[in-house]
Amino acid sequence: MSPVLAGVLQMLALMAALALAHAPLGNYMARVYSSPRHLRVEKWIYKGIGADPDTRMRWIAYLRGVLAFSLAGVLFLYLLQRLQGVLPGSLGFASIDPDQAFNTAASFVANTNWQSYYGEQAMGHVVQTAGLAVQNFVSAAVGIAVAIALVRGFARSRTGELGNFWADLVRGVVRVLVPLAAVGAVVLVACGVIQNFSGIHEVGQFSGGSQQWNGGAVASQEVIKELGTNGGGYFNANSAHPFENPTPFTNLFEIFLILLIPVALTRTFGVMVGSVRQGYAILATMATIWAGFVALMMWTEFAHHGPALQAAGGAMEGKELRFGIGGSSLFAVSTTLTSTGAVDSFHSSFTGLGGGITMLGMMLGEIAPGGVGSGLYGMLIMAVIAVFIAGLMVGRTPEYLGKKIGSREIKFAACYILVTPTLVLVFTAAAMALPTPGDSMTNTGAHGFSEILYAYTSASNNNGSAFAGLNADTQWFNTTLGLAMLLGRFLPMVFVLALAGSLAGQQPVPATAGTLRTEKPLFTGLLVGAILIITGLTYFPALALGPLAEGLAA
Repeated sequence: MSPVLAGVLQMLALMAALALAHAPLGNYMARVYSSPRHLRVEKWIYKGIGADPDTRMRWIAYLRGVLAFSLAGVLFLYLLQRLQGVLPGSLGFASIDPDQAFNTAASFVANTNWQSYYGEQAMGHVVQTAGLAVQNFVSAAVGIAVAIALVRGFARSRTGELGNFWADLVRGVVRVLVPLAAVGAVVLVACGVIQNFSGIHEVGQFSGGSQQWNGGAVASQEVIKELGTNGGGYFNANSAHPFENPTPFTNLFEIFLILLIPVALTRTFGVMVGSVRQGYAILATMATIWAGFVALMMWTEFAHHGPALQAAGGAMEGKELRFGIGGSSLFAVSTTLTSTGAVDSFHSSFTGLGGGITMLGMMLGEIAPGGVGSGLYGMLIMAVIAVFIAGLMVGRTPEYLGKKIGSREIKFAACYILVTPTLVLVFTAAAMALPTPGDSMTNTGAHGFSEILYAYTSASNNNGSAFAGLNADTQWFNTTLGLAMLLGRFLPMVFVLALAGSLAGQQPVPATAGTLRTEKPLFTGLLVGAILIITGLTYFPALALGPLAEGLAA
């Protein structure tokens, strides 16, 4: 079987699996977030944290809950790392330095999971399981909660209430993430992913040293790393490491986990707003962009430029032989079009244009299908922008799902789409202008610029993958990337929840002959076009200096 055909068959198998899971999981999550009942274990949690799950929150109160919970998470994880040296189960590792501890705490709480350290050489069992793995669950649940709040904003009328953050958070963990992660972890263990609490042990001697490996609860962290679109690996090689991702099947299964909840949330959205066709329109937009990116990536990586690539069957540098170009391309596109950041190959070693595709996927806002929760609310923001553009074309007040998109709503949407480009471009410009940050680049020229552009794109969009080659473990990068991750995660949430509150307080308007049918293919095409044009106008100059210049010069 040719490598190209193998890649296409993997893509089709992945799409079929997602299609089968889409409706059942989406319907289930709609019931979870609409149910008036609280499970017994949930009541225990509410009592333990002192929260009343039946209190109805307006958007300001909902936002306060998001920020307070996340701030507590940053402080706890920071202190846990700073105290690692005196904790049991530390495997002899020292406490983490202040700047790196801040960066890691911000990273995992922001659902980014950027790592400026070697996981197997820095973090002991306590920090990995009680700190990082816990944040993998709760940061994902926060993203879903914010998306559900925005969906309620479209579904409700003449009320500013968006639900209860604490109830949404707990239900996301208890009823959605934990059950799915438990099943997924069993599958990974059965396929060879390790799950233990063993210490460091020597596995071989060679001239000048020895090879040492340490174990860990890898399968349980690997599954929520992908399922919650987190991305931080137990090992520095991440999902290219055979302890995390041993076979082509586990590789495809992990891609499935990355896409599962974001895809199913489109069904949840359609059910909760009372029109599954609206959910299908959003899903079709996501699928169109994702499939287009996969096709482009496979084309760039399979292109045979020169005898070395011809002999290898494509651009195999930086890729695992057991996954090949097809599996690596699927993983790279899926992880950068979501806020996952896990990698099974090294994006710095992709072709110039291939590396640009991974960057562009993040620059779109990671909305195809995006992170858990963040992908859905990001796409809904772009839908608001698209109907506003359509309204300008025909000279009438735009409407979406029966809600008028007035000046207040469009200001919130515009602020949302301006946050991450501002962070990416300002921090990248500062790093290139100052004398010290440039010393961290391994390469010069266009590829060196791409290393820094990719780092801030990944951090600001809460992706977490690295281009490789950049030494990010410096005070400058630990601090600025940490700030980019926090601002890139929580500033957009402010505008999402403000928009949700504004929409929930509106009186629905009836559809007329002039209303844009947002469940039709025409709107899907408009939405795809709006996303690509807005992103292109924003980032084209930066991309031209990095991956485009490198790709065209190859």
